[in-house]
Amino acid sequence: MSSRISHTTIDCADPAKEAEFWAAALGWKVTYADDNYGMASDGTQRLGFGRIEGWQPPAWPNPDGTKQFHLDLAVADLESAAERLIELGARRAEPQPSDGWIVLHDPDGHPFCLTKAANWG
Repeated sequence: MSSRISHTTIDCADPAKEAEFWAAALGWKVTYADDNYGMASDGTQRLGFGRIEGWQPPAWPNPDGTKQFHLDLAVADLESAAERLIELGARRAEPQPSDGWIVLHDPDGHPFCLTKAANWG
């Protein structure tokens, strides 16, 4: 038996807002959105967002390990990508790493990183 990952669903407070932000951030489309679930897709990849009552964003930095995972976006220019994402509703996290990454929070508070695409082949 073989399987494949269909999509990744991320817990959040506002699924429609999250789907809208990530669709704009990735150049995708919102393919579904209501009060309980939202989805962004490029036609082959999908990110889903499920509403959790009382959801709280993880801390940054996260010394207790409760963050579990985050998304890394490979971009050509860190600062211009950060500015664009902030215009879409992200905010800069503090503190920032000093090693060529930028950490942002999406509108619902999930931390995510920008990294230089050239470093990843």
